[in-house]
Amino acid sequence: MKSFLPRLGAALALCGLALAAAACGGGAGNGGASGGAGASSSPGSPGQAAARPVVGAILMQQDQFFRMNEQGMQAAADALGADLKVQNAGGALDKEATILDTFLAQKVDAVVVSPLGSQASIPALQRAHERGVKVVTYNNGIAADFPVANIQSDQESLGATSGQAARAYIETRLGGKAKVALIGFASQLPEQGGARQRGFKKALEGMAGVTIVAEQDAWNAPEAATTVAALLTKHPDIVWAANEGGTVGAVTAVKSAGLAGKVAVFGTDISAQLVDLLLAEDGILQAVTAQKPVDMGRSAVESAVRAVRGEPVEKSVVLPGLLFGRERPDELRAFKESLEQGAK
Repeated sequence: MKSFLPRLGAALALCGLALAAAACGGGAGNGGASGGAGASSSPGSPGQAAARPVVGAILMQQDQFFRMNEQGMQAAADALGADLKVQNAGGALDKEATILDTFLAQKVDAVVVSPLGSQASIPALQRAHERGVKVVTYNNGIAADFPVANIQSDQESLGATSGQAARAYIETRLGGKAKVALIGFASQLPEQGGARQRGFKKALEGMAGVTIVAEQDAWNAPEAATTVAALLTKHPDIVWAANEGGTVGAVTAVKSAGLAGKVAVFGTDISAQLVDLLLAEDGILQAVTAQKPVDMGRSAVESAVRAVRGEPVEKSVVLPGLLFGRERPDELRAFKESLEQGAK
């Protein structure tokens, strides 16, 4: 049977997603449009900021994606001679603001943050900016122009790539006919979640035999497992999830219902757990489109340090995604090994 997943070289996938300790190359280019202010404008002493900048990093929540962000951040800090302070907002906007105020009290030179709200995160970040702290956003952005850089994935492309894989599966395995359920997170992050969902749906456009039978939000694995279990009464052939937690929950629900081989799952993001699910003999999880979290974290800190030192900084860096499918087990095992090495 002809492969239904586009072929990616293992070298490309590992280079794009390899952990910082074994990176294939540098992060995204930074020779660009927006020049940051010099170190003398930092809230720390000018000499100290220029020699060893202090960067405060805020992770949005605690999961594999943000742990890999942190690995890339630490690799960049080590390479550029910067001190890195990392805190986790745990998905709470008030905690995000408290962490920012703590970083200001500690006189950091820059902050890198995955903002919880495109509008709601602005006041706290504005305070940092007004104090001369360089602000870099990653993963998400804010509706303001003062950040010196924004590093993120092409969100619509992430959904579209998984959608294209699902389309090929429907055409080759299901005769062009399928009921599809979508599990998203647009109510948590409307811009990011909405873009992924739009991308997936666009990839299925023009398929007369495809019907979308449900669209619901559930981004944590336990919640997604419950949600998908309820949606299985609509008899979907395909379930797509927009993030790691949703993907894990969808697979869990399908397996618990004894529907392996009858319902296929396509997802988003990558982790050791998702690699195991792609390698599992049950055949439930077919493919995921992964971001490049290590590259994202690395590029965010590189941009922050360069801005503090008065070097040119690219205002917007957009990272493409990579498709991982169960038809390429050697690639999956190699990636999992890189994850394990990076965790040591």
